[in-house]
Amino acid sequence: MPSMLDCLIVGGGPAGLTAAIYLARYRRSALVVDEAKSRCSWIPTSHNLAGFTGGIPGTDLLARIRAQAETYGGQIETGSVAALERVAGGFRATLGDGREVDAAAVLLATGVIDGQPRVPHLYEAMQRGQIRVCPICDGYEVIDKRIAVLGHGAQAVGEARFIRTYSPAVTLLTLGEPMSLTVEERTELDAVGIAVIEEPVTAVDAGADQSTRLTLESGQILDFDTLYSALGITARSGLAEQIGAEMDADGRLIVDRHQRSSVPGFYAAGDVVSTLNQIAVAMGEAAIAATAIHNDLRHRG
Repeated sequence: MPSMLDCLIVGGGPAGLTAAIYLARYRRSALVVDEAKSRCSWIPTSHNLAGFTGGIPGTDLLARIRAQAETYGGQIETGSVAALERVAGGFRATLGDGREVDAAAVLLATGVIDGQPRVPHLYEAMQRGQIRVCPICDGYEVIDKRIAVLGHGAQAVGEARFIRTYSPAVTLLTLGEPMSLTVEERTELDAVGIAVIEEPVTAVDAGADQSTRLTLESGQILDFDTLYSALGITARSGLAEQIGAEMDADGRLIVDRHQRSSVPGFYAAGDVVSTLNQIAVAMGEAAIAATAIHNDLRHRG
């Protein structure tokens, strides 16, 4: 690697790897540091990504994009960035193994972490489609199914109402947390047939035909085909905070139409940005960011 990279890309999901393709083809020196924790890897099969008529597993998609980046000379390594600071000419990153990497620009593509229900064998349940996190991605696959939305805030209410457009059998489970609804909000949920249950769930078991059986504290047993987790997200934006980049109330980066943050030379793309959490959006933002990085470095000379 050169003593000063053109760009350090933090995160190896669809956004980070797509940016690596573009920057490599722009003949820029770039390094992707990937913790191998992309939420894309949890997707059993994505059916709404254009070009993949039969769908594609998240792990396969990541492998394809990574191989394409490496075809053009993209450098990708597994690791983490522990700290980031601004220095003359750009940024200095301290990696998890203690090495220091200097780069003229940094692209943050670290994504978010989904709040997940505490159920046994969570990954396997997600691979079977029993637990989902993105109704925009896969609501089509649960048309007319029995659906439970897990959560107790405004996001859970909004998600339950969204999913109701796919199925008449939607229940909002707060997992024992109180749901502070106005009379109007509760009336609205009642009007569209969304039940709200605030009892704790004491057991999660496999039901018939790959359904999920939940036992409530009262002993009542409920069977669902799919559980949607609406327990919130946590933006992985700690590095942005270290250098003072502007973020929204959820800790997601605020960027301009070229994916530039409020800190010169610091860009962001994908779910860590205050935007729509979709693979196609992340890849599009990565293309925009990589092009802006290339052009901004050209103009810097």
